[in-house]
Amino acid sequence: MILFNFLKKSLLLAAFTATLGLSFQTNAKTNAATSTEEQSLITFFQDIKEFATIFKSIKQLYVDDIDNKKLFNNAIKGMVSGLDPHSAYLEPKEQEHLMEGVSGKFGGLGIVVGKKNDAIQVISPIDDTPAYKAGIQAGDLIIKIGEKPVHDMSLADGVDLMRGKPGTKIQITILRNNQKPFTVDITREVITIITVKGYLLEKDIGYVRVSSFQGPTAKLLKDTIAQLVKTNTAPLKSLILDLRNNPGGLLNSAVDLSNLFIDKEGLVVYTEGKIPSSNLKFKTQRGDILHDAPMVVLINNGSASASEIVAGALQDHKRAIVMGSTSFGKGSVQTIITLDKGYGLKVTTARYYTPNGRSIQAKGIVPDIELKNISLENEEEKSLINITENDLDGHLKQETPDNMSKEEIIDSQKKNQVSLNKKIIERLKKDYFVHEATNLLKALTVLGK
Repeated sequence: MILFNFLKKSLLLAAFTATLGLSFQTNAKTNAATSTEEQSLITFFQDIKEFATIFKSIKQLYVDDIDNKKLFNNAIKGMVSGLDPHSAYLEPKEQEHLMEGVSGKFGGLGIVVGKKNDAIQVISPIDDTPAYKAGIQAGDLIIKIGEKPVHDMSLADGVDLMRGKPGTKIQITILRNNQKPFTVDITREVITIITVKGYLLEKDIGYVRVSSFQGPTAKLLKDTIAQLVKTNTAPLKSLILDLRNNPGGLLNSAVDLSNLFIDKEGLVVYTEGKIPSSNLKFKTQRGDILHDAPMVVLINNGSASASEIVAGALQDHKRAIVMGSTSFGKGSVQTIITLDKGYGLKVTTARYYTPNGRSIQAKGIVPDIELKNISLENEEEKSLINITENDLDGHLKQETPDNMSKEEIIDSQKKNQVSLNKKIIERLKKDYFVHEATNLLKALTVLGK
């Protein structure tokens, strides 16, 4: 009741002050304009009064006591989430994870994990990370993190425990192939999320999969293509850029990646919003790292946001042929605002447009060549580079002798990675989208286009 009376008095005072202010402005404005502004203020304060009434009712009637902070947070969340599916009011932990996600870096061990029964299973260690160097293997079961057993722990809680400030140490307890559990001490390092993977499908034809757009993505793609050129022992004659099921990410990352392949003056993308700072033009920077070699961009209805920026830019500049199915159609830009006490606000501030002025919002990118959602393996379309060792026959049958040193384990992991890459390439060639893109690129190469 005290809170409600305080709100009521505050609102009355605000209303009186606002009305007083309006009375002084009457002579300077037309009666119609003043009437409209007054009506707007009246409506505003009526809405505030309604909010205060509901707030009071919940405090008095709800079955459990609930603190004011939680009620206000819930109200703010509802206000923001009601705008559109992409705006959100973020709790401190959510804000922290979001910032880690868009930066592509965090302090951790460097393992991809999943939940298996009462344990956390290592799906794969990431190359050259602390977990990789410590000899952690695919299939290992983490049963304790520090002194905390994981059997009653969610996967998210387990991941939070393993992440931490770079340079700090953590001990994890491992169960491997039903051997006696053993502990491993690992020092956390800055982990860069690998968003780009590349393979040489066959001589002169490269394939690059981009899974999301984060800070390091454009550089990773450039480095990946350089590695493919090295493996090929000659410049690539064509490239498949796979953006299927890529949910997007940073706008600047999409612009930087697009500019790796464009050698014309113009725009990559532009945005339009309510305030002047939302009206931006992102220009091309000449310098095609493939020297105009034919490209195919693969998209589907899971390709969204930044993926659509790249596909749209390369399509409008006639730099690549877009193949697949119509993309998701998320043509809006979100701005992330850091608030007090670790809270954050992600709010939609603009729509983006391709160089030729196409709005993608709710429309998507329409491919130049549409492909049906089929597979040469008579299975539902698969995201190729989401293959893990769990997809490979016999991967758990290769037991590691107890007396192997860490150096021997790492050497074994590298050999296994070579074998894994070969099997991934075999799977890629059986993917209908990649198969059709490869045939098209071969034809274009023969024609000299």
